[in-house]
Amino acid sequence: MTDAPTPVRRALISVSDKSGLVERARRLTEHGIELISTGGTARALKEAGLDVRDVADLTGFPEMMDGRVKTLHPVVHGGLLYLRDNPDHVAAAEAHGIAPIDLVYITLYPFEATVASGADFHTAIENIDIGGPAMLRAAAKNYAHVAVCTDGADVDAALDEIKSGGVSLALKKRLAAKSYARTAAYDAAISGWYARQIEDTAPDWAAVGGKLNEALRYGENPHQSAAFYVTGEDRPGVATARQVQGKALSYNNINDTDAAYELIGELGAEQPAVAIIKHANPCGVALGADLLSAYRSALACDSTSAFGGIVALNGALTGPLAEEITQIFTEVVIAPGADEAAMDVFAKKKNLRLLITDGLPDPAAPGLAVKTVAGGLLMQSRDNGRVGRADLKVVTKKAPTDAELDDMLFAWRVAKHVKSNTIVYARDGATAGIGAGQMSRIDSARIAARKAEDAADAAGWTEPRTKGCVAASDAFFPFPDGLLQAAEAGATAVIQPGGSIRDDEVIAAADEAGLSMVFTGMRHFRH
Repeated sequence: MTDAPTPVRRALISVSDKSGLVERARRLTEHGIELISTGGTARALKEAGLDVRDVADLTGFPEMMDGRVKTLHPVVHGGLLYLRDNPDHVAAAEAHGIAPIDLVYITLYPFEATVASGADFHTAIENIDIGGPAMLRAAAKNYAHVAVCTDGADVDAALDEIKSGGVSLALKKRLAAKSYARTAAYDAAISGWYARQIEDTAPDWAAVGGKLNEALRYGENPHQSAAFYVTGEDRPGVATARQVQGKALSYNNINDTDAAYELIGELGAEQPAVAIIKHANPCGVALGADLLSAYRSALACDSTSAFGGIVALNGALTGPLAEEITQIFTEVVIAPGADEAAMDVFAKKKNLRLLITDGLPDPAAPGLAVKTVAGGLLMQSRDNGRVGRADLKVVTKKAPTDAELDDMLFAWRVAKHVKSNTIVYARDGATAGIGAGQMSRIDSARIAARKAEDAADAAGWTEPRTKGCVAASDAFFPFPDGLLQAAEAGATAVIQPGGSIRDDEVIAAADEAGLSMVFTGMRHFRH
């Protein structure tokens, strides 16, 4: 094997994504490179006036079976795989009339996009590419002699070197590595989709894959490297949003913005809602008559923690709301839309990131959550559990009022998006105090109460908003102490999953304290 650049004399092109196809093919021919192609790609090149040899002429077999079989032939794969510096390979190629193929440019059938569009089972199956991955893998295996291009940028990189005499070994290795990653991600998308079709929640083999969206400056900390990959899932959020302005998103920005928008999706679009997130936990969430009033209520819950936070909205950002948001330092705002007045306000804050989505994420939609551990992956279905009034079981002598039930369901939906253990106090459609991520549930209850007291002091209120609030616990109370702490903070009603061996003790304590309490029968741990 030599490190010297190798010339390219023949290129095989077969692309589903034809953007830039003709221009790149023409540049290849300008270097005296013979073009071989298939089906629609060949037609597009011929219509552009380029000289193209059809693969069917090369193999002696026509495309058949609706195009399922066209490149699966020894003449094609032999041309990709034989080692030019191996005398036995060269002799076999000459004996069977196999000519070398020095470059392949292949974009695969758009399986991911087809699934994301909501296509039916048959349509998805027909968009599984067979010949494309086979050729990419063959060319990548023979990286020393073949430049394998999976997109237009790869062809451009190869052309930059071809004009100087040939493609370097270093570039061919990089292209080969990228090719295997592309086919791996493609197969991961197919296997994941297939597992969902047959409702296999724990397949014998599991694969995850994604496409680089951008390399990040660093990870959670400056000494960690990081990159952002997208899976192709058609879910409104940080991965699919359009960034209108501001600095590039950091690793922590992306993580926090995802948490913020998933929470806002949980609240739906029926009533204006705002969530303010810091370190993936909400520091304030509220419903309101409009987004401006909702923002003010959310900010009042913990204005100190909101500094440098993420703001998520379930409606279009307006000029007056933009003015209000820019009164404190905010990292990111994500919303379904924004008017011109809001854009003008934010334009004065060059570093403030504004992300626009096409809608809200569906909290009930299925999906996967993946977490790495040493030597393995933990995979689970997305927590898409939902409860409504009909699901609630009143377990105390005192029943909650309609207003308390509304606040209970609101607090419960917020609690689902707070790190465990969590206690959320809420009143009048707004969080009054949030205790997140504590090892003890009673500590979460105390922290939430203290947050409410701090907010009252900052606002000059006579009492914290926890007086007359409801309390939500993401998991059951193992002892009455956490419940009694919530009562001491001012809660009059409690929503929790139930299921403790001491439920009777907790219910008795609630009755003695004059609380109403409901069980959901569903837990929302979040780690």
